Amino acid sequence: MNTIKVVSLFAGCGGLDLGFKQAGYDIIWANDFLKDACETYKKNIGDHIVHGDINTVDVNSIPQADVMIGGPPCQSFSLVGKRDPKDERSNLVWSYLKVLEHVNPKIFLFENVTGISSAKNPDGTRVIDNLVKAFEQLGYSITVNKLNAADYGVPQRRQRVFIVGNKIGKTIEKPVPTNSEEGEKLPGWVSAYDALSDLSETSETGVCKYIQSPVSEYQKLMRLATTDSYSLHVTPYASAKDKELISHIPPGGNYVNVPDSVATKRILNFKKTGGRTTTYGRLSEDKPSYTLNTHFNRLNVGCNIHYKTERLISLREGLRIQSFPDDFEVLSSNKRNYYVQIGNAVPPMLGKAWADYFKLFLSSNK
Repeated sequence: MNTIKVVSLFAGCGGLDLGFKQAGYDIIWANDFLKDACETYKKNIGDHIVHGDINTVDVNSIPQADVMIGGPPCQSFSLVGKRDPKDERSNLVWSYLKVLEHVNPKIFLFENVTGISSAKNPDGTRVIDNLVKAFEQLGYSITVNKLNAADYGVPQRRQRVFIVGNKIGKTIEKPVPTNSEEGEKLPGWVSAYDALSDLSETSETGVCKYIQSPVSEYQKLMRLATTDSYSLHVTPYASAKDKELISHIPPGGNYVNVPDSVATKRILNFKKTGGRTTTYGRLSEDKPSYTLNTHFNRLNVGCNIHYKTERLISLREGLRIQSFPDDFEVLSSNKRNYYVQIGNAVPPMLGKAWADYFKLFLSSNK
């Protein structure tokens, strides 16, 4: 089979694209709005990425391809009524549809947060129903799947919705899971220990040497292209108060474990209202991470404390949790955009699962 050509929209730093590249696809054109993400992409994947707003890119400058990947944020999208030119999120979807029609791929993969399943427009229609209709109007057969990255070997319980369209007229299901929570018929989920235990303590420069040989298949995979050292192993600043709070939270614990005598007003309020399982959370050694977000430099947003060491996880550990290999470098003009790029990415291993599946689908439906 000839090399399968790919166009990628909303590529970010390239998580989904890296998965497709690892599976042997040829990514010929990509786009993202964040300049730092484009620089990271160029460094690791290729200089075929175009920096800019997809709403203003000349559609005719985009090449045609076999597969199109990526998805815009779409809290609102309606097929009825007048389009609101001020609704930037909705406009991104219209731009996506315009590009999809032009690129005319055999298959497209549209990734989004799980909230898209329940999101409604002001007119009461469901966003996802409108999207499916719009895709069908372009001649695509559509399937919608919710996948958990942990089921595909990623050490993270990250759930995302994938809308898949194809013009071949057959039903595309979803990649066959490689791991399971129970670990009976399939290997168990990859834990935080499996993912991170070979990394040394952090350093001010972020450049560190491995302290031991890989102790898991996952670590071997992450270290395939590196020899003795790795970068970005730097941890965010923590105040004396943060350190005090961290010292009270056990592995798998959260704000509930902080004694009232040292708790902040915010924590005391959380204790009254309940919920928020991951807030002020600490990783469990024997379980995958919860969803890594774009604020993993903060104690109070998500489960970001190392399971063993009294600190927040480092950039490299965030990359490991997302399944980026240790030779992957992130470039950024400011501290914030490191976290934005890593937290927004699709885990490359999940991207590769889709890529491998599409390859089988295309070869059996020539």
